[in-house]
Amino acid sequence: AEAKSLRSCGVMNVFQDAVCTLNTLQTNASALEQVKRERGHPELQLQAMRGFLQRAGLKVDELDRLNIIHVTGTKGKGSTCAFTEQILRNYGFRTGFYSSPHLVQVRERIRINGQPIGKELFTKYFWQVYCRLEETKDAHGGSMPAYFRFLTILAFHIFLQEKVDLAVFEVGIGGAYDCTNIIRRPWVCGISSLGIDHTSILGDTIEKIAWQKGGIFKVIIWKKNTKLCMLRGFSCSLSVCPDLEEYQSEGSLRLGLAGHHQRSNASLALQLSHTWLQRHFLTGALEFSGVSPAPAFQPSPAMIKGLAETEWPGRNQTLKHGPVTYFLDGAHTTRSMQACVRWFNEIAPQHERNAGGPVMRVLLFNATGERDCAAMLKLLVPCLFDFAVFCPNITEAIATCNADQQNFNVSVENMLTRCLDNQQSWRVLNGQEEKPGAELLIGGGLPLVAERQSHTLVFPCILSALQWISQGRDSVLSDPNRCVIPVKPSINAKADPLREAVNIHVLITGSLHLVGGALKHLDPALNS
Repeated sequence: AEAKSLRSCGVMNVFQDAVCTLNTLQTNASALEQVKRERGHPELQLQAMRGFLQRAGLKVDELDRLNIIHVTGTKGKGSTCAFTEQILRNYGFRTGFYSSPHLVQVRERIRINGQPIGKELFTKYFWQVYCRLEETKDAHGGSMPAYFRFLTILAFHIFLQEKVDLAVFEVGIGGAYDCTNIIRRPWVCGISSLGIDHTSILGDTIEKIAWQKGGIFKVIIWKKNTKLCMLRGFSCSLSVCPDLEEYQSEGSLRLGLAGHHQRSNASLALQLSHTWLQRHFLTGALEFSGVSPAPAFQPSPAMIKGLAETEWPGRNQTLKHGPVTYFLDGAHTTRSMQACVRWFNEIAPQHERNAGGPVMRVLLFNATGERDCAAMLKLLVPCLFDFAVFCPNITEAIATCNADQQNFNVSVENMLTRCLDNQQSWRVLNGQEEKPGAELLIGGGLPLVAERQSHTLVFPCILSALQWISQGRDSVLSDPNRCVIPVKPSINAKADPLREAVNIHVLITGSLHLVGGALKHLDPALNS
């Protein structure tokens, strides 16, 4: 019956076909608009999600078998999930991990034992779920779940089929009405640090956002100005994480993820995994009441090893390619950008001291959606970049079959206009004089881009920006099989300092999608 269902879809059972079909279900920007339209009746979102789940052949009560850890927060929730999954995998449990967004390939969002699900399994399970929904859509007004809703259903299906011992789920947006919140009985929930983001959906105050996030619930990071009273209203036990320094350990705990802010994420992960293990071995729900400090404890060897071995690409990540060093962080809010700047200002000077000569600093920036780009750029000004380069989240100007990173929601012209606006903001923040624009022509069929100042440039894609910044000094980007995108000689003449410097340090930030597009070119292993 399943094989017949696959054939009835009329598409080949191959990975790229699956990804292209998935893309027809829209991406995040469209999903956000749908949420805004339903804002007056947000409960309809979960009602619709339950209907899609049932049409896909799943029942809500089946999700109880996944022994779920559910995590939300404005920033740090992905890193917290990564720490937690690694710790519990070190205990020998078979883990599932659902996160968003992906950096290079969509299957990164669904992991088994820390590894993105393979192309063959992704394709197999994709068509199982998609065909069930496709076959039932006429009876439901032609409705199909949007991109993120579909992937959430797919993750549930895969984790059940692959018989994981536990699943770690990262919330998409908010919490109370996020489609992951059809989970009825999570074993433990966590809320990382709260901040202002997605205000059109979640509200414009910490109190409103706390209520949204608190829709899932149990261990949080203490923040003195967070209104815990907003969280008490959910009638569940609430524990506040201690500082990482309070845990009893021989020496300081080493973290696999860089950045001071990861210490609070690691503490939350220790509490989440500790609570999950207690429930697993004690076989029963833990009884707590009120808001109380979560006690620090002595981490087990598996926990210590898990914290040290955690990897989470695109977050405070450093890649050294000969004389070019890339610092990548997907910070996309003012608070996360503050953490990014702190990390960059700590680690970049360490590399510069070892350079033995002049180092050029380059910023590669883009931001999407409703982000306050000017506020983020203002935080980056003190880093004293020699060049500021802006580009949209387009991996390369020449069309490819890379369906994983296609975005059908924003036109190329709008993306490039946003880049020019960011360039102008940077110039204003640096007190630069206005200068008449000059055309910057790059091949590939994209519109012309204006270049207004010698040390600020806009490129139409990530590859063209990286190739210009590296000036042929990065062997990965200089692969003879890779297309070199031409630029005008006048633009190349501006790159003399990059060619003459001993090292080039590049901070890539502002968007996880930008970081993912850069990693597609800089870390070929992620494409395999």
